[in-house]
Amino acid sequence: MSSDCLFCKIIKGEIPSKKAYEDDFVLAFDDISPQAPIHIIVIPKKHIASLKEVSQEDENLLGRVQVAVSKIAAKYPQLQNGYRLVNNCGEDALQSVQHIHYHLLGGRKFSWPAG
Repeated sequence: MSSDCLFCKIIKGEIPSKKAYEDDFVLAFDDISPQAPIHIIVIPKKHIASLKEVSQEDENLLGRVQVAVSKIAAKYPQLQNGYRLVNNCGEDALQSVQHIHYHLLGGRKFSWPAG
């Protein structure tokens, strides 16, 4: 974990969050500035700055993140017709926290293109 990372501080309990899911490898919590009726941040507990930093050793961990997303979505009736999972990687994509994370968005119809 990184001592100056916002999400690492949330994992350690130094910053409160409204948890939506937690296991030994993944934490999910409500976004503090939701962009949809349901907006949950899903993160691995291991600090990885972004998708650019992922290595082969992270393959299983990132699979666990995907499984966690499925478990979280199953808890919300509003997500049964679909949801969007977004990862912003790097400055041009507006990644605001340097800890790999996914935005689970749902509860409304989305349009395309996304950005």
